[in-house]
Amino acid sequence: MTGSNGVERDRGRDRERERERVPRFGGVPVHKRLQDAAGALERAVMVRLVERLPVYGTLPAEQLGGDIAKQVTHGIRGFAAVLRTGEMLGQAEAAVIRESSARRADEGVPLEAVVGAYHLGAEECAARVFPAAEPGDLADVLLVQRQMLAYLRLVSCEVAAGYVQERQTALSDEQVALQSLLSRLLEGGSPQGAADRAGIRLPACYLVLSIAVGPHPDELVPGVNHSVAARRKLRRLRNEIQRQTTGVPLSVLSGGGGTVLIPYEAPPAESGHVDRVWLSRLVEQLGRMCGAELLAAATAAAPEGVAEAARLAGEVRAVAEASGRGPGVYLLDDVLLEYQLSRPSPARAGLAALLDPLDARPELLDTLRVFLARGLDRRRAAARLQVHPNTVDYRLRKATELTGLDASRGADILTLRASLAAHDAVQQAELDAGRPGAPRPPNWWSART
Repeated sequence: MTGSNGVERDRGRDRERERERVPRFGGVPVHKRLQDAAGALERAVMVRLVERLPVYGTLPAEQLGGDIAKQVTHGIRGFAAVLRTGEMLGQAEAAVIRESSARRADEGVPLEAVVGAYHLGAEECAARVFPAAEPGDLADVLLVQRQMLAYLRLVSCEVAAGYVQERQTALSDEQVALQSLLSRLLEGGSPQGAADRAGIRLPACYLVLSIAVGPHPDELVPGVNHSVAARRKLRRLRNEIQRQTTGVPLSVLSGGGGTVLIPYEAPPAESGHVDRVWLSRLVEQLGRMCGAELLAAATAAAPEGVAEAARLAGEVRAVAEASGRGPGVYLLDDVLLEYQLSRPSPARAGLAALLDPLDARPELLDTLRVFLARGLDRRRAAARLQVHPNTVDYRLRKATELTGLDASRGADILTLRASLAAHDAVQQAELDAGRPGAPRPPNWWSART
């Protein structure tokens, strides 16, 4: 312990001596060399900034020759003060660096360019004074190098802190404005005012997606934090939506899905038309990148019609899910019969009641649903249900005994499809009304897990 304490005391004395020693090159204090060359140094640094960091060349001349040049001068004087006193910058000088960095963040100058400017300034200072060092100045050369590195470390931290704080504030404001625009679009009415406040040009129309997101494999592994896995899934989904989109997409998403509005530059007269091939590829890519299966219902509408389009997309998605469709993209045309049969009417309750005898045997209802969705193919249905084909045959016969409807008889197929659509719609209506114990309509991915 005594030896260790002695080493620390020696190091402390060395640091104290360094602070007290003013480094000299050729007998002249290094800080004085910097001060004497300050004017030429400032001009040289400004030239290097424009040459090496092109973003500075795009700034207005008034700003470049004003605020930027002033900060260059401040940086050179700050480093000279470090060499003169041996002490790093105080709180006041650090605050100046933070404020300058925050202004660059507000102006959109990249963080790497702001940090790079200080490093270029340090390089120019080194190039100015190091040639004056003589063979006997090695200790002072090493001292200047250590002080320069310490100065750059402190400056980089202050620049990053000021920049990030400003961007967080700006992003918070931007996010509030975007959420306000999204709310306005989904509520209906003119969204122009909200778009102006968000600084967004409204597209000709929006592609409205109602998305059901299946579980990521990590969400099914015991012992894994499922909420973390779900958040990672959603982050990847949002990032890929942004990457695949021209313009500013808007979304409200949770672990199970939600609504996405994608700028879609089709003429307003064609806003109901959707490019299915492009859309299918988009949804496949989104699912691939987030690591989960997606079922999406889509439509398109001018900004003023987004509220109605979102309602329709949500209903189409619900019908596609309830009718046993698998992952992919669905338009209203794909579920016309089921959609119409699921709308409230005097006949809906009667159709739904045809399947009441199966409420106590959910495996029969699921088998019937999958059998119809798989084109009456018992082997495909068995593979989807992960049972033997003979089990499918048994369940179908049992369903026929209980309901009197035979899924293999052409005359009954349409009635069964209609009954399933009505049955699921009634269940959903009861859930929406908050009826305790109401059975939940099936999820499109539940039979796959």
